[in-house]
Amino acid sequence: MISRSVSALVQALAEREISSVELTQLYLDRIARHNLALNAFVTVDPEKSLAQAKRADERRAAGQATPLTGIPLAQKDIFCTQGWLTTCGSKMLGNFVSPYDATVIEHFNATGAVILGKTNMDEFAMGSSNETSHFGAVKNPWDTARVPGGSSGGSAAAVAALLAPAATGTDTGGSIRQPASMCNLTGLKPTYGVVSRYGMIAYASSLDQGGPIARSAEDCALLLNTMAGFDERDSTSLERSREDYSRELSARTPEKPLAGLKIGLPGEFFGEGCAPEVMQLVAEAIVEYRKLGAETVDISLPNMKLSVPAYYVIAPAEASSNLSRFDGVRYGYRAPEYDDLDDMYARSRAQGFGAEVKRRILIGTYVLSHGYYDAYYLQAQRIRRLIANDFIAAFKQCDVIMGPTSPSTAFRIGEKASDPVQMYLSDIYTIAVNLAGLPGLSLPCGFASGLPAGLQLIGDYFSEARLLNVAHRYQQVTDWHQQYPAGFD
Repeated sequence: MISRSVSALVQALAEREISSVELTQLYLDRIARHNLALNAFVTVDPEKSLAQAKRADERRAAGQATPLTGIPLAQKDIFCTQGWLTTCGSKMLGNFVSPYDATVIEHFNATGAVILGKTNMDEFAMGSSNETSHFGAVKNPWDTARVPGGSSGGSAAAVAALLAPAATGTDTGGSIRQPASMCNLTGLKPTYGVVSRYGMIAYASSLDQGGPIARSAEDCALLLNTMAGFDERDSTSLERSREDYSRELSARTPEKPLAGLKIGLPGEFFGEGCAPEVMQLVAEAIVEYRKLGAETVDISLPNMKLSVPAYYVIAPAEASSNLSRFDGVRYGYRAPEYDDLDDMYARSRAQGFGAEVKRRILIGTYVLSHGYYDAYYLQAQRIRRLIANDFIAAFKQCDVIMGPTSPSTAFRIGEKASDPVQMYLSDIYTIAVNLAGLPGLSLPCGFASGLPAGLQLIGDYFSEARLLNVAHRYQQVTDWHQQYPAGFD
């Protein structure tokens, strides 16, 4: 049962093969058995989870079920969840019990889904390895000496180790796609504004976007159907008609299901900087796509090389503003000893934030300061526009852009901790997507020395259904996404 997809579990619940209470207990038992080795979950509350599962079974018995009714899911600890600890991986929020639900959580609750627990993450989503969490590093189930990717590493590790059938994540510069790549999962970052940010603790408001992490594109589509939707409480939410993101997956599969699809291959994705064994797996996946009927065309994204420096000006600038609310006054950590109000602010923030968060706050404050705003922040925003324009031009030549998700497979815990620049370069292929606000997806495309690698698909605005279909067709003829790490069966 634990190796079944979300869609298969939906069918099992509908056919009364298993109850939600039984299924939830099965996953809770696995979390109790394996979480100590992985550190994937920060908070688990079996009583709350089983109560939700019981209500889901009653709802199903009354004939009021939706597709996700009774499905247990892991929630990234960045989504405010009423009555649950919501820590954002930080000492600053180590004792914060949310008084309300994020919109994403509301949507899942409305469908009758079950919360298995809150997953570990890089502190305030700032990291590419899940090593910056106040609660310790998350371990990759494929090799527990290696990172699972970040910042949604806890969600990815939980799904990869079969501790949850699927999970939520957030993606500011690659934080869904990179963990999906390193843990052999499928992860989708939707178009900016498709998923509400209300109740999702902010890192960089113009970049953050919630999305699903699962084993297959089909499962991601099921989750996105629930997560997406307009929210008047979020000023960045887009008012659009609801759509079925799985609508293209059930179409009859011809011999060449992707005939007519043009895949763009940016020269900037296929130069130096990517591990040869990862590039080889990507090349093999491209061959498979040609067999499926797709055509490949060479394209260029000339300003992509500027995406990392632009991102690490814009994101810290927004973080320095967003994190100013954590001052020890209204909620969160407060220093036990201080002399006056200013001293309380200083001590609470010094003690409550970790090193990486402090680094980004300082960078952000610097680039927004008088005399540097024009030189750094405005210049970065101009580069952001150039990057978006590159994608607009590229999509006049192709339907989907393809390349590696991460320049390497999972690296060892501690390997890059002392070199922030090398850590930041882990997101070199993903950051441009966030700067442009586009949808991006990572799916498994093979193994290098026993470690998974990911293939990235980038689409035009609001093309999530197409991306999911393109990934789904590949997963119909390959089985990379069906392989699981040893020791977690």
